[in-house]
Amino acid sequence: MKKENIIEFKVSGRYALFSDPINRIGGEKFSYQIPTYQALKGILESVYWKPTLIWIIDEVRVMNPIKTQSQGIRPINYNGGNTLSIYTYLTDVEYQVRAHFEWNTHRPDLAKDRNENKHYIIANRMIKCGGRRDVFLGTRECQAYVEPCQFGEGKGTYDNYGSLSFGLMFHGFDYPDETGEDVLRARFWRPEMNNGYIKFLRPQECSIRRELSEMKAKVFAPGNFSGLKEFEKEGEIIELDSEAL
Repeated sequence: MKKENIIEFKVSGRYALFSDPINRIGGEKFSYQIPTYQALKGILESVYWKPTLIWIIDEVRVMNPIKTQSQGIRPINYNGGNTLSIYTYLTDVEYQVRAHFEWNTHRPDLAKDRNENKHYIIANRMIKCGGRRDVFLGTRECQAYVEPCQFGEGKGTYDNYGSLSFGLMFHGFDYPDETGEDVLRARFWRPEMNNGYIKFLRPQECSIRRELSEMKAKVFAPGNFSGLKEFEKEGEIIELDSEAL
């Protein structure tokens, strides 16, 4: 990688739910006070993603006051009955995010697609368009909106707040296609916000991990990826693997 390829954008929404796994045991959901690394990575992957690259979230800035709102939700009960759960959402959220991408070295089959200028230009264009796929804040019902911004611009609620710790939090998942290991792990860390800014640890810097299950990396090849047969008939399967994924 020759350049930093830094991407900056703003994401906002009426509601957000970065669910704390401890509170989901009883069937209810309670949001963390700040977005998780994995949630922000998911937002960026909805904007633009290819298996050639891995998005690294560097920093987030909390713009609006941290407020919560509880709602009664009737989840699907496949065993019958009339269940009522309480979900606690964050309301009126807005974040500025700074991130960059790095090559996925565990995908040598896509080495020909490692054109950093191409991916950088496309990613910025997709941010201006609001993303390639639907963007949401933590859960599907929390629709979000993405637009370009200059990281650090504007006035934030916590600009002169000082330091605030959030205790032990979920950071993200270690997926086999990004680690090269046939296992799914969860990472945890202890974030600290300073004047509204939170700097994330890189995934490999998180010392607290929990192994969840065995998992194989997804392989994009003929037979397990829709649309490949059409290109295969035309003799374009190599072009598709390196450029169109």
